[in-house]
Amino acid sequence: MPKFVFLWTDIFLFCLVSALVLYGFKVRRSAALRATWGHVARTPTAMCAAVVLLVFGLVGMLDSAHYRPLLPPEAGSSRGAAAVYAPLRSVLDDVLALTQLSKPEKTYSAPLALRQFTKENELIHGKPVRDYPRLQHAGMHLSSDSDRGADIRQRLLWGVLAAIACGMAAALILTVMFLKQAGSFSRASAIWWHSESGVPWRAMWLTFCVLALIVCVAAALSTNYHVLGTDRTGNDVLKQALKSVRTALVIGTLTTMAMLPPALVFGISAGYFKGRVDDAIQYVYTTLTSIPGVLLIAACVLMMQVYIDNNPALFDTTAARADLRLFLLCLILGLTGWAGLCRLLRAETLKLRELDYIQAARAFGVSHWRIMRRHLLPNVMHIVLITMVLEFSGLVLYEAVLSYLGIGVDPSTPSFGTMIDSSRLEMSRDPMVWWNLFAAFVFLLALVLSANVFADAVQDAFDPRTRKFRPQGLRPRAPGRLRGAADTEGA
Repeated sequence: MPKFVFLWTDIFLFCLVSALVLYGFKVRRSAALRATWGHVARTPTAMCAAVVLLVFGLVGMLDSAHYRPLLPPEAGSSRGAAAVYAPLRSVLDDVLALTQLSKPEKTYSAPLALRQFTKENELIHGKPVRDYPRLQHAGMHLSSDSDRGADIRQRLLWGVLAAIACGMAAALILTVMFLKQAGSFSRASAIWWHSESGVPWRAMWLTFCVLALIVCVAAALSTNYHVLGTDRTGNDVLKQALKSVRTALVIGTLTTMAMLPPALVFGISAGYFKGRVDDAIQYVYTTLTSIPGVLLIAACVLMMQVYIDNNPALFDTTAARADLRLFLLCLILGLTGWAGLCRLLRAETLKLRELDYIQAARAFGVSHWRIMRRHLLPNVMHIVLITMVLEFSGLVLYEAVLSYLGIGVDPSTPSFGTMIDSSRLEMSRDPMVWWNLFAAFVFLLALVLSANVFADAVQDAFDPRTRKFRPQGLRPRAPGRLRGAADTEGA
């Protein structure tokens, strides 16, 4: 039986998913939250972004299920010998092992290439020849290089057909969802196609079809080629980009969670108590924000690295050591970046404490802790939620900058920052190696753009002022009345 391993960041991600599920139950039971999130669900751009974010989340969760396979006992070993386990791997590694993505080459190779990107000396028929060597794990079944074009076109066709099948399956599932409500197959298809329920199912379905086309084509090609080429050490660039998704998600979510406790406690306390408490808290976060952020984070990261280097016995594997560095980096970013949210919460609390129901609670002798927990905290949670979603994309980009400066994640941890850092010299080569930076750019753009679009819809739903001043043409449609239900009532 394999040995399951739970790293620090794995535990956080599983707890975060559990918290989201519990929050979903709370939204279902609360009419106000259900109406607010319904506003988000009626925004086509937000729901298309949510589909993209769900795909990134699925990749991150598959990469967070770690285990160590049990190796077979060596020949001649005794029956009571200790079990030996293979190095740490994830479920995503097992999925990628079905393709050529997990099989490294010797060094650089261009996307969909059959030969190495650099020349080497080879011994052919006893004579030394300087040429581009053939890759070891690309185009294995091709008899000659001229067959590459026909093979790629055939795999593209198979990928498109698989994407069409996935799209049809998704359309069938949506139709079955509305079949009981509509009464007929054609009527159920019309409901989700015309988005009569208010939720933009057609836009979500089209987004799913585009993602299915990309995934199916990449999967069809990756069974025999390196779709985005290989890097300097011969590792597949597409695999590195997929493994970097988990790091970006951890950085964005864990850092946001780490900044919540100090921001909530200090922000609400400063606004509620005012006076000396407010002065002391303002002094703390004004001093903190006066220090250049990169220098403060660099100092904390260097101290953390010294502690890890001086205590190697605390880590049984290299992956555990790299994961702890990632975990502590998120905590450092969170504990040095809570001042902005604290300012917002202080300002909102200063306004709320003067309202009548707060004054009445104080007049009746309700304790300060109970007023802050029962009356102030729920009324500032919309600011917390908006800030969390907006900070996510900024933190993902911040990790790339820190890794580029050499103070980010461990070099053995795949991340977009390390990919960008390693492409500095590649871009100055002649000919230029562009696919490493291109992969990091495309994945970062898709992740950050989706998070920004979804955050805009969340801000629009939870901030009434934004919704009030939004142009009429950009407001999401109200849920329409189902024609089938109207026909039924009319009959």
